[in-house]
Amino acid sequence: MKTLLLYCLVLFIINIDSQLYAQKNESENQGKINTDKMEKTKEEWKKILSPMQYFVTRENGTESPYTGKFDNFFEKGTYICACCGQELFESSTKFNSGCGWPAFFDIRSSKNVVSKKDVTHGMVRIEVRCSKCDAHLGHVFEDGPKPTGLRYCINSAALEFIPFKKD
Repeated sequence: MKTLLLYCLVLFIINIDSQLYAQKNESENQGKINTDKMEKTKEEWKKILSPMQYFVTRENGTESPYTGKFDNFFEKGTYICACCGQELFESSTKFNSGCGWPAFFDIRSSKNVVSKKDVTHGMVRIEVRCSKCDAHLGHVFEDGPKPTGLRYCINSAALEFIPFKKD
């Protein structure tokens, strides 16, 4: 019984901490949102995206862990939104978190990625989206490495990669 009470208390504290983090990020997003919005119909998105890209970015889906093309990929370059081409992450911020999805400890620009509270699946998480086309990218957690302490857990299907030019 004591273990159950302790477990419930821990879940309650995690929930409160996530809610405070979501509120902080929502207020930080104000004034940073990209005003160059891209909008397309469902049919237009389906014509330009693969079924998995559509599922992840337009229907807030998640690819299975360890299946995405960028999970174990560490070339130098820039990760862009698969839907609109907006720059999202630099390879210098990518790390192997072991979670099964590409992980980054920082974003390319605070104007390119927005976060919002996500209460689906019985959890409170912070969802990250592309500010230009509103594509669902993944979630951000507070268990990443220094200097930010963040782990942006991103679906490979939401990303494309542009390698740095070699001299």
